[in-house]
Amino acid sequence: MPLRVVVADDEPLPRERLVRLLREAGCEVAEVFENGQELMAWMGRGESPDALFLDVLMPGLTGLEVVVELEQRVPIVLVTAHTEYTLAAFEHAVFDYLLKPVTSERLQKTLSRLGKGARNPAPSQDRKPLALPVPRFPVRAGEGLVFLELRRVTHFELIEEWVWAWSQGERYRSSWTSLTEVEDAFPDEPFCRIQRHILLRPGTVLGIRTLWGRRSMVRIQGSMELEVSRAMTPRLKEILGL
Repeated sequence: MPLRVVVADDEPLPRERLVRLLREAGCEVAEVFENGQELMAWMGRGESPDALFLDVLMPGLTGLEVVVELEQRVPIVLVTAHTEYTLAAFEHAVFDYLLKPVTSERLQKTLSRLGKGARNPAPSQDRKPLALPVPRFPVRAGEGLVFLELRRVTHFELIEEWVWAWSQGERYRSSWTSLTEVEDAFPDEPFCRIQRHILLRPGTVLGIRTLWGRRSMVRIQGSMELEVSRAMTPRLKEILGL
């Protein structure tokens, strides 16, 4: 019998890639959710899949918060681009931890263990209280500052002497004056500098098309399109698993 699995991830492209890889590996993807709250509501109806594949940082309930809520009722595999949550994941007894972009070879190892009936390990007796530091940074708001979560940002753009953060089609002025400062502030974030003045978060890409001259155009969250330079198009495609 194929493994019956569920995927929850708020970033469209990584979510669709994982669903495709799972189906290619012979799994039945029972449901796909964009956040932890929808998943928990579905589980509350008595559903019992063979495994859950969850992004760590999701709106509402995060992947680790779902781990705590379910209390080992089902094997959970966390899927994320961030390495800093590895220790917390295993302290709270997740089944496995996959880094984005997920490869078919690494996924197959996880599915093989699931197929053999392996279960979540026992929680660590010395586990620390669950804490999920959500990366965020200050941006200008009138005469003051507000904090913007990195996961809400599609890209950063250097305009004249300031770096602007784009979120849901709106731009916000940060305190940075170069894109290098942004990269240094979030060393674990898989940025891609698609133009000299644009730093993209690849996980927010919804689609990509080829342009004349070996350039490309990406469509991102917020119904925006950004041009990718000829030099960076191969690198971005590699990050996206294309």
